[in-house]
Amino acid sequence: MPRKDEKRLRVGVLGCGPIAQAAHFESCTKARNADLYAICDVADDLRDRMAATFAPEKSYADYGQMLADPNLDAVIIATSDTFHVKAAELALGAGKHVLCEKPLGVSVEEVEGLRAAVDKSGKVLQVGHMKRFDPGIQAAKAFVDDEMGERLAFKGWYCDSTHRYPMTDAVQPLIITSAKARKPSVNPKADLRQYYMLAHGSHLLDTARHLHGPIEAVEARLTERYGAFCWFVTTIFADGSIGHLDLTVAVRMDWHEGFQIYGQNGSVLAKTFNPWYYKSSEVDIFREADGSWHRTLGADGHFYRRQLEGFADVVLNGAPMVGAGIDDGIASVRGMAAIARSAAAGGRAVNLADVDGVV
Repeated sequence: MPRKDEKRLRVGVLGCGPIAQAAHFESCTKARNADLYAICDVADDLRDRMAATFAPEKSYADYGQMLADPNLDAVIIATSDTFHVKAAELALGAGKHVLCEKPLGVSVEEVEGLRAAVDKSGKVLQVGHMKRFDPGIQAAKAFVDDEMGERLAFKGWYCDSTHRYPMTDAVQPLIITSAKARKPSVNPKADLRQYYMLAHGSHLLDTARHLHGPIEAVEARLTERYGAFCWFVTTIFADGSIGHLDLTVAVRMDWHEGFQIYGQNGSVLAKTFNPWYYKSSEVDIFREADGSWHRTLGADGHFYRRQLEGFADVVLNGAPMVGAGIDDGIASVRGMAAIARSAAAGGRAVNLADVDGVV
């Protein structure tokens, strides 16, 4: 059995679909400071099977009933994107802390509206940008914040692969589905531009913001050929530095993700892997002061478990928020919407503060 702290967060997972099965159920089971207290899904067959496998204390078909449970401390929202904001509002209204899968929502207006619910509740809301808990990226963050000095430029890329599903299937548990699962009224994959941006662009934007600071404006170009999509995005950061983001789905090669940061006192070069390998990014930090490279091994690469432990530390112990908060979640959605507007306008600069509408 994993080592457990005496004081632990009692977590309920909303949704028993792929992301819950591949990440969140196991994370709750393994986390040192959290327990899988409850699960909730409208699909009886899927919920019963997950309950038999992961053994939560409670199993609910109705979300309202789970939220009414006085022993429940927090919820992980592991549903389709379009359900995130409403599910978060209900949880906050019931006095529960929230760890919401990314992206926080699909439109600027709905995520901005969620801010008021967070403020009113006084509860913790964290967005599931789990790459912030990649040990390699954490090493890069520490260097940027403490040693790099003035930043010059950021380059980041997130390129999904045509081969990702055979590779993912080899390492993930078999994902169980149900014909009774609740689905959005519109198939999320009906609009692949929006779907790929929400699924992948949200990660790319949050990593850039997390490491390099707020983004004020973007200039984006989109090329579509042979069923593949490529966004090249120029970013203007709040500190006046510049960046380039490459979101390509899907490249005809292996998974291709990483970043480079150039600064006054050194540089950072990073290679990030398919997340389901749970392998820390290979991050090489060059320190100008000693003219040498440094790399953290990052042996513990279970980003999802580490993310939950960080969330629980905030709730239980008042620890600083390492993960993405409500402002970060909103900024990511604003960034994606701005990229969409800029690309549609042939690369016109779009300020994140001025954007509205859906991604």
